[in-house]
Amino acid sequence: MPWIALIAMMWWAAPAWAQARAAAPTATPPQFPWLWVLAGLGGLVLGTGAGLGLAYLRYRRVNRRAEVILDAARGEAERVHRERLVVAQQEVKELREREEERLKRKEAEFAQLEERLHQREERLGKRSQHLETIETSIRQDEAEVVHLLETGQQLLREERTLLERLAGLTAEEAKDYLLKLVEAESERYFARKITEVERRTTQEAERRARRILANAVQRYAFDYAEEATVTTVPLPNDEYKGRIIGRDGRNIRAFEALTGVDVLVDDTPETVVLSSFHPVRREVARVALEKLLEDGRIHPTRIEDTVRKAKDRVEEAILEAGEKAAFEVGIEIPADLIQLLGRLHFRTSYGQNQLQHALEVSFLARLLAEEIGIDPKPAKRAGLLHDIGKAVDHDVEGPHALIGADLARRAGEPWPIVNSIAAHHGEADPATVTAVLVQAADALSAARPGARMETYERYCQRLEELEKLALAYPLVKEAYAIQAGREVRVIVRPEKATDDMTAKLAYDIARQIEEQIQYPGEIKVTVVRQAQFVETAR
Repeated sequence: MPWIALIAMMWWAAPAWAQARAAAPTATPPQFPWLWVLAGLGGLVLGTGAGLGLAYLRYRRVNRRAEVILDAARGEAERVHRERLVVAQQEVKELREREEERLKRKEAEFAQLEERLHQREERLGKRSQHLETIETSIRQDEAEVVHLLETGQQLLREERTLLERLAGLTAEEAKDYLLKLVEAESERYFARKITEVERRTTQEAERRARRILANAVQRYAFDYAEEATVTTVPLPNDEYKGRIIGRDGRNIRAFEALTGVDVLVDDTPETVVLSSFHPVRREVARVALEKLLEDGRIHPTRIEDTVRKAKDRVEEAILEAGEKAAFEVGIEIPADLIQLLGRLHFRTSYGQNQLQHALEVSFLARLLAEEIGIDPKPAKRAGLLHDIGKAVDHDVEGPHALIGADLARRAGEPWPIVNSIAAHHGEADPATVTAVLVQAADALSAARPGARMETYERYCQRLEELEKLALAYPLVKEAYAIQAGREVRVIVRPEKATDDMTAKLAYDIARQIEEQIQYPGEIKVTVVRQAQFVETAR
């Protein structure tokens, strides 16, 4: 700072001196302003002294503050040291007390163990003495037993000799005779036991099967709607009948040729009937005819265009029905099988909708699988696909079960599913439990009253006819139509009928049912000849 003041003064004095020299060039040159320089040097000295004094004072102040901080830190450190020392001493004291207490407990435990060992040694000593006494007694008994055995063997030899002399048989001959008697009695006993076990096992199996089937049927209920081979289309008025027929019948001929459906126009007011054995064709015809009636323009060109669009709509409906069925069951199946599954919506069997039947079989198979405790997923999958062959059996020859199994195999379905489809009508042997469950579920769905096209009165009447037909034979004691009329169980009089007569009776009843009664599917005839033999043990 003083140096800066000195330089500033010299800079300020230099212009004045230069101006003075310029004003009087001939005169004596002016003297350099030494006074100013000296004043600047004095200021420099004073400024330096003042700065050093201020620095010294600042140093003293900082030094005192540092000493205060150091003193406070030393005091805090001593305080913390004293506190930690007290805590450490307390912890050492507590640790010493705990260790002393633990050592006392250990010493007490060792004393107790020592006392128990001493008592055990005393007991072992007494037991050893007792065992020695027993050993001596056993040796004496052994000697006595050996003597008795020798005496007994001698008596047995004498007795055997006496028996052989009295019976006239040797010991080996008597043994063989007794063995034969025991063997014959054992065979009779075990035969009775086996028969009893088989009877109980059969009864228990039937009881459990009935319980499982009853639980499955009770847990699942389905609404039935009869399907027909005709479709009725309502008309706005009877004038549309003439439009449908067209000039010289060209409209109706074009419609029938394009759809493959018979159009029946009769005297029924405001109604046209579409008739065809093929449900898909009938549905296409219905959609096309309703569209034509809505549009009002009915001529061959319009009919052709409308039928083509109706086919597309029905294909979409088929795909939607298949996807809806798969979603309802909760499984994923390939697109090819989805299409075939949807076509079942337009198929019927004895009036029962096939897609509805497939859904019911799927749910029943799942319930049966849950009842017997196995994985229900394969069962419900096989149940849904079991009739997939019916979607193409109009175009492919062979049983629908085998057709469906081949389709499933080509679509990549696992072998248990393929086997279940092939075996559900007996065309193949069931190789898994799933296949048997699908058979049972299919039979339940088809055989329940009202599932297929029979009114309830006709259903009851057919059951009564079956029972009356069987009861007409003199050898028959009782007859029951069971399994929804798909089986007739006949009980004959055992005192009058032999086994051969029973077999012939079953054949005669089956032939008479075929000749006199109309029925869908098959009816099983079971003839039972039961004989009871009662003995009293006294």
